[in-house]
Amino acid sequence: MNGTDERATGTGRKRFESVHKWAATLAAVAALAFSIYNFAELQQKPRIDVTLPHLLRIGEVGNGTVFQIQPTVSTRFKTQDVEVIRNAYLQLTPVGAIASTKKPIYYWHETGTYVYDFASDRVNYHWTSDPAPFIVSQDKPQQPTLNFWADDWTFQPGRYEGSLQLSRSENRSPATKKFCLIISKKADDEIHSADQRQIFFFRDDLPKFHSASKSPDCYRRETD
Repeated sequence: MNGTDERATGTGRKRFESVHKWAATLAAVAALAFSIYNFAELQQKPRIDVTLPHLLRIGEVGNGTVFQIQPTVSTRFKTQDVEVIRNAYLQLTPVGAIASTKKPIYYWHETGTYVYDFASDRVNYHWTSDPAPFIVSQDKPQQPTLNFWADDWTFQPGRYEGSLQLSRSENRSPATKKFCLIISKKADDEIHSADQRQIFFFRDDLPKFHSASKSPDCYRRETD
């Protein structure tokens, strides 16, 4: 009996050692595969996400108009390379009843930021940089307030189809986000009768337009 027990114990030990070796080998293979995957991910080019804000700022400046938009530009993946946004373009096209009117030619004038002033209880605009490339990485998302100007042009009441285009490095396809804007007669009169450089808010998340509107996702004047 003792010999039988010893043989059984030896056989069990060998099976355990064999299973242990296979488990260790599988763990090593899995760790290697995970390392290769991480390495491959790090070698990839960053994939950026562009999200438009719920608020646009519009006004008149000189003999033209100013259009301010603050997108969130980020990437969810960690890579060795960073993304460089080289340029920003804004297009605004009149459609529908105003499709035949002149189309504005916007150019990136500068980048700024809005800072709350406790003394005056106002939010004031401040210049932060000239129009210049900026870097986006996983640990460095960007929220620039892009300031676009269009000379010799002004708004008319109607609907506009817009797009914000961010050109990227190494001849990669640009990141483009589309939106729509509705200028009511009331908003148009308000803009044209205001002082120079006065800014007006337009939003795409106002409940009153989402509940009863043919274009609930368009940016509209808050006071409409």
